[in-house]
Amino acid sequence: MIAFLGMGLLGSNFVRALIGKGEKVQVWNRTAAKATALEKYGAKAFASIADAVKGADTIHLTLKDDLSVDEVLAAAIAGLQPGATIIDHTTTSASGAVKRTADWKAKGYTYLHAPVFMGPVNALESTGFMLVSGDQSVIASNEAALSKMTGKLLNFGEATGKAAAMKLIGNNFLVTFTAGLADTLGLAKSMNIPVSDISSLFDNWNPGAMLPGRLKRMTTGDYSQPSWELNMARKDTGLFMEAADKAGVKLAVIPAIAAEMDRYIAEGHGGEDWTVIAKDQLP
Repeated sequence: MIAFLGMGLLGSNFVRALIGKGEKVQVWNRTAAKATALEKYGAKAFASIADAVKGADTIHLTLKDDLSVDEVLAAAIAGLQPGATIIDHTTTSASGAVKRTADWKAKGYTYLHAPVFMGPVNALESTGFMLVSGDQSVIASNEAALSKMTGKLLNFGEATGKAAAMKLIGNNFLVTFTAGLADTLGLAKSMNIPVSDISSLFDNWNPGAMLPGRLKRMTTGDYSQPSWELNMARKDTGLFMEAADKAGVKLAVIPAIAAEMDRYIAEGHGGEDWTVIAKDQLP
Protein backbone atom coordinates (compact mmCIF):
# COMPACT_ATOMS: atom_id res chain seq x y z
CA MET A 1 0.00 0.00 0.00
CA ILE A 2 1.24 3.48 -0.93
CA ALA A 3 0.09 6.80 0.53
CA PHE A 4 0.51 10.01 -1.44
CA LEU A 5 0.16 13.41 0.25
CA GLY A 6 -0.23 16.49 -1.91
CA MET A 7 -2.45 16.28 -4.97
CA GLY A 8 -1.26 19.18 -7.06
CA LEU A 9 -0.59 18.72 -10.76
CA LEU A 10 2.56 16.69 -10.08
CA GLY A 11 1.25 14.58 -7.21
CA SER A 12 -2.05 13.74 -8.86
CA ASN A 13 -0.32 12.53 -12.02
CA PHE A 14 2.15 10.49 -9.99
CA VAL A 15 -0.85 8.81 -8.39
CA ARG A 16 -2.54 8.10 -11.70
CA ALA A 17 0.69 6.56 -13.03
CA LEU A 18 1.13 4.40 -9.92
CA ILE A 19 -2.45 3.13 -10.17
CA GLY A 20 -1.84 2.37 -13.83
CA LYS A 21 1.06 0.18 -12.76
CA GLY A 22 -1.20 -1.79 -10.43
CA GLU A 23 -0.43 -0.03 -7.14
CA LYS A 24 -3.03 0.68 -4.44
CA VAL A 25 -2.79 4.32 -3.46
CA GLN A 26 -4.34 6.28 -0.60
CA VAL A 27 -4.36 10.05 -1.08
CA TRP A 28 -4.79 13.27 0.85
CA ASN A 29 -4.76 16.93 -0.08
CA ARG A 30 -5.39 20.11 1.89
CA THR A 31 -8.13 20.93 -0.62
CA ALA A 32 -10.14 17.73 -0.30
CA ALA A 33 -11.72 17.95 -3.75
CA LYS A 34 -8.32 17.45 -5.39
CA ALA A 35 -7.94 14.14 -3.57
CA THR A 36 -11.48 12.89 -4.15
CA ALA A 37 -11.11 13.70 -7.87
CA LEU A 38 -8.63 10.82 -8.08
CA GLU A 39 -11.10 8.23 -6.82
CA LYS A 40 -12.41 7.80 -10.36
CA TYR A 41 -8.95 6.44 -11.27
CA GLY A 42 -8.93 4.03 -8.34
CA ALA A 43 -7.34 6.02 -5.52
CA LYS A 44 -8.86 6.09 -2.04
CA ALA A 45 -9.16 9.62 -0.68
CA PHE A 46 -9.05 10.60 3.00
CA ALA A 47 -9.91 13.84 4.76
CA SER A 48 -7.38 13.10 7.52
CA ILE A 49 -3.63 12.89 6.92
CA ALA A 50 -3.24 10.31 9.66
CA ASP A 51 -5.94 8.13 8.12
CA ALA A 52 -4.43 8.46 4.65
CA VAL A 53 -1.11 6.97 5.76
CA LYS A 54 -2.53 4.07 7.81
CA GLY A 55 -1.38 0.72 6.47
CA ALA A 56 1.03 2.28 3.96
CA ASP A 57 4.58 0.97 3.75
CA THR A 58 5.67 3.98 1.70
CA ILE A 59 4.46 7.57 1.93
CA HIS A 60 5.20 10.00 -0.92
CA LEU A 61 5.02 13.78 -0.57
CA THR A 62 4.67 16.47 -3.22
CA LEU A 63 4.14 19.67 -1.26
CA LYS A 64 5.13 23.35 -1.38
CA ASP A 65 8.13 23.88 0.89
CA ASP A 66 9.96 22.91 4.09
CA LEU A 67 7.24 24.27 6.33
CA SER A 68 4.42 22.40 4.62
CA VAL A 69 6.42 19.15 4.66
CA ASP A 70 7.07 19.49 8.39
CA GLU A 71 3.43 20.33 9.11
CA VAL A 72 2.04 17.44 7.08
CA LEU A 73 4.47 14.89 8.52
CA ALA A 74 3.71 16.07 12.05
CA ALA A 75 0.03 15.38 11.35
CA ALA A 76 0.82 12.04 9.68
CA ILE A 77 2.83 10.50 12.50
CA ALA A 78 -0.26 9.39 14.41
CA GLY A 79 -1.16 7.06 11.53
CA LEU A 80 2.27 5.90 10.39
CA GLN A 81 3.02 2.24 10.78
CA PRO A 82 6.35 1.34 12.43
CA GLY A 83 9.32 1.49 10.07
CA ALA A 84 7.45 3.19 7.24
CA THR A 85 9.45 4.89 4.48
CA ILE A 86 8.80 8.54 3.68
CA ILE A 87 9.85 9.69 0.21
CA ASP A 88 9.69 13.44 -0.26
CA HIS A 89 9.63 14.86 -3.81
CA THR A 90 9.14 18.45 -2.62
CA THR A 91 11.69 21.08 -3.62
CA THR A 92 13.11 22.14 -0.24
CA SER A 93 16.26 23.55 1.30
CA ALA A 94 19.23 21.20 1.57
CA SER A 95 19.46 21.86 5.32
CA GLY A 96 15.80 20.94 5.74
CA ALA A 97 16.33 17.64 3.95
CA VAL A 98 19.33 16.85 6.14
CA LYS A 99 17.43 17.66 9.34
CA ARG A 100 14.36 15.63 8.39
CA THR A 101 16.50 12.63 7.45
CA ALA A 102 18.07 12.63 10.91
CA ASP A 103 14.89 13.50 12.82
CA TRP A 104 12.77 10.79 11.24
CA LYS A 105 15.51 8.20 11.60
CA ALA A 106 15.53 8.98 15.33
CA LYS A 107 11.77 8.38 15.36
CA GLY A 108 12.22 4.96 13.75
CA TYR A 109 11.30 5.86 10.18
CA THR A 110 13.19 6.21 6.91
CA TYR A 111 13.09 9.60 5.21
CA LEU A 112 14.51 9.93 1.69
CA HIS A 113 14.49 13.19 -0.20
CA ALA A 114 13.92 12.58 -3.93
CA PRO A 115 13.22 15.89 -5.72
CA VAL A 116 12.46 15.82 -9.42
CA PHE A 117 12.97 17.62 -12.70
CA MET A 118 9.55 16.52 -13.90
CA GLY A 119 6.43 18.34 -14.99
CA PRO A 120 2.90 16.95 -14.72
CA VAL A 121 3.17 15.18 -18.09
CA ASN A 122 6.44 13.56 -16.99
CA ALA A 123 4.81 12.32 -13.78
CA LEU A 124 1.98 10.75 -15.74
CA GLU A 125 4.29 9.19 -18.34
CA SER A 126 7.09 8.25 -15.88
CA THR A 127 9.68 10.31 -17.75
CA GLY A 128 12.06 13.05 -16.64
CA PHE A 129 14.60 12.93 -13.80
CA MET A 130 14.45 12.07 -10.10
CA LEU A 131 17.34 12.92 -7.77
CA VAL A 132 18.50 11.07 -4.65
CA SER A 133 21.47 11.11 -2.28
CA GLY A 134 22.34 9.85 1.18
CA ASP A 135 22.35 6.39 2.74
CA GLN A 136 23.09 4.10 -0.18
CA SER A 137 21.41 1.11 1.44
CA VAL A 138 18.18 3.11 1.69
CA ILE A 139 18.49 4.20 -1.93
CA ALA A 140 19.22 0.63 -3.06
CA SER A 141 16.12 -0.71 -1.32
CA ASN A 142 13.93 1.92 -2.99
CA GLU A 143 15.69 2.17 -6.35
CA ALA A 144 13.45 -0.22 -8.27
CA ALA A 145 10.24 1.47 -7.14
CA LEU A 146 11.53 4.98 -7.75
CA SER A 147 12.94 4.09 -11.16
CA LYS A 148 9.46 3.06 -12.26
CA MET A 149 8.23 6.58 -11.48
CA THR A 150 10.72 8.47 -13.64
CA GLY A 151 12.76 8.30 -16.80
CA LYS A 152 16.07 8.38 -14.97
CA LEU A 153 17.06 8.15 -11.31
CA LEU A 154 20.18 10.22 -10.59
CA ASN A 155 22.14 9.16 -7.51
CA PHE A 156 24.44 11.91 -6.20
CA GLY A 157 26.20 9.79 -3.60
CA GLU A 158 26.30 9.51 0.16
CA ALA A 159 25.97 13.16 1.16
CA THR A 160 22.53 13.67 2.71
CA GLY A 161 20.90 16.80 1.30
CA LYS A 162 22.98 16.85 -1.88
CA ALA A 163 19.97 15.90 -4.02
CA ALA A 164 18.13 18.91 -2.59
CA ALA A 165 21.10 21.14 -3.39
CA MET A 166 21.32 19.81 -6.95
CA LYS A 167 17.60 20.48 -7.47
CA LEU A 168 18.04 24.08 -6.33
CA ILE A 169 21.04 24.50 -8.64
CA GLY A 170 19.00 23.19 -11.56
CA ASN A 171 16.05 25.42 -10.75
CA ASN A 172 18.40 28.40 -10.39
CA PHE A 173 19.55 27.78 -13.95
CA LEU A 174 15.96 27.50 -15.18
CA VAL A 175 15.01 30.78 -13.49
CA THR A 176 17.99 32.71 -14.85
CA PHE A 177 17.60 31.12 -18.29
CA THR A 178 13.93 32.13 -18.47
CA ALA A 179 14.61 35.63 -17.16
CA GLY A 180 17.34 36.03 -19.76
CA LEU A 181 14.96 34.86 -22.46
CA ALA A 182 12.43 37.43 -21.25
CA ASP A 183 15.06 40.15 -21.70
CA THR A 184 15.81 38.74 -25.16
CA LEU A 185 12.16 39.10 -26.07
CA GLY A 186 12.18 42.62 -24.62
CA LEU A 187 15.19 43.60 -26.75
CA ALA A 188 13.51 42.16 -29.84
CA LYS A 189 10.38 44.15 -29.04
CA SER A 190 12.41 47.35 -28.72
CA MET A 191 13.81 46.81 -32.23
CA ASN A 192 10.53 45.65 -33.81
CA ILE A 193 11.75 42.10 -34.41
CA PRO A 194 8.85 39.60 -34.51
CA VAL A 195 8.86 36.48 -32.38
CA SER A 196 8.81 34.36 -35.52
CA ASP A 197 12.25 35.68 -36.44
CA ILE A 198 13.59 34.90 -32.96
CA SER A 199 12.26 31.37 -33.30
CA SER A 200 13.90 31.06 -36.70
CA LEU A 201 17.23 32.20 -35.26
CA PHE A 202 17.19 29.61 -32.48
CA ASP A 203 15.90 26.89 -34.77
CA ASN A 204 19.14 27.30 -36.72
CA TRP A 205 21.59 28.49 -34.04
CA ASN A 206 21.43 26.56 -30.77
CA PRO A 207 23.36 28.35 -28.01
CA GLY A 208 22.35 25.59 -25.61
CA ALA A 209 24.89 23.35 -27.32
CA MET A 210 27.58 25.68 -25.99
CA LEU A 211 26.71 25.04 -22.35
CA PRO A 212 29.23 22.25 -21.56
CA GLY A 213 32.08 24.15 -23.19
CA ARG A 214 31.06 27.43 -21.58
CA LEU A 215 30.89 25.82 -18.14
CA LYS A 216 34.36 24.31 -18.66
CA ARG A 217 35.76 27.68 -19.78
CA MET A 218 34.21 29.53 -16.83
CA THR A 219 35.55 27.09 -14.25
CA THR A 220 39.16 26.76 -15.44
CA GLY A 221 40.22 29.92 -13.62
CA ASP A 222 42.26 30.96 -16.68
CA TYR A 223 40.70 33.82 -18.67
CA SER A 224 43.89 35.03 -20.35
CA GLN A 225 43.09 33.78 -23.87
CA PRO A 226 39.81 35.53 -24.68
CA SER A 227 37.43 34.45 -27.38
CA TRP A 228 35.30 37.51 -26.49
CA GLU A 229 36.91 40.21 -24.37
CA LEU A 230 34.95 41.48 -21.40
CA ASN A 231 35.31 45.05 -22.71
CA MET A 232 33.61 44.04 -25.97
CA ALA A 233 30.87 42.06 -24.23
CA ARG A 234 30.19 45.12 -22.06
CA LYS A 235 30.02 47.31 -25.16
CA ASP A 236 27.36 45.04 -26.65
CA THR A 237 25.50 44.95 -23.34
CA GLY A 238 25.38 48.74 -23.49
CA LEU A 239 23.83 48.53 -26.95
CA PHE A 240 21.14 46.19 -25.60
CA MET A 241 20.22 48.65 -22.85
CA GLU A 242 20.36 51.66 -25.17
CA ALA A 243 17.95 50.09 -27.68
CA ALA A 244 15.55 49.00 -24.95
CA ASP A 245 15.68 52.38 -23.21
CA LYS A 246 14.89 54.27 -26.41
CA ALA A 247 11.80 52.10 -26.93
CA GLY A 248 10.70 52.35 -23.30
CA VAL A 249 11.23 48.62 -22.75
CA LYS A 250 12.42 47.55 -19.30
CA LEU A 251 15.09 44.86 -19.12
CA ALA A 252 15.27 43.00 -15.82
CA VAL A 253 18.47 40.96 -16.01
CA ILE A 254 20.84 42.76 -18.38
CA PRO A 255 21.35 45.90 -16.22
CA ALA A 256 22.49 43.72 -13.31
CA ILE A 257 24.92 41.88 -15.60
CA ALA A 258 26.23 45.20 -16.92
CA ALA A 259 26.92 46.35 -13.35
CA GLU A 260 28.82 43.13 -12.67
CA MET A 261 30.83 43.57 -15.87
CA ASP A 262 31.68 47.13 -14.83
CA ARG A 263 32.97 45.86 -11.49
CA TYR A 264 35.32 43.39 -13.15
CA ILE A 265 36.48 45.96 -15.71
CA ALA A 266 37.27 48.39 -12.87
CA GLU A 267 39.37 45.63 -11.28
CA GLY A 268 41.44 45.38 -14.47
CA HIS A 269 39.84 42.35 -16.19
CA GLY A 270 38.53 44.16 -19.28
CA GLY A 271 41.00 42.49 -21.65
CA GLU A 272 40.30 38.99 -20.36
CA ASP A 273 37.67 36.54 -21.58
CA TRP A 274 34.24 37.74 -20.57
CA THR A 275 33.59 34.55 -18.62
CA VAL A 276 35.84 36.07 -15.94
CA ILE A 277 32.62 37.33 -14.35
CA ALA A 278 32.33 33.82 -12.86
CA LYS A 279 35.71 34.07 -11.11
CA ASP A 280 34.45 35.03 -7.67
CA GLN A 281 31.80 32.26 -7.73
CA LEU A 282 34.31 29.41 -7.99
CA PRO A 283 35.02 27.28 -4.89
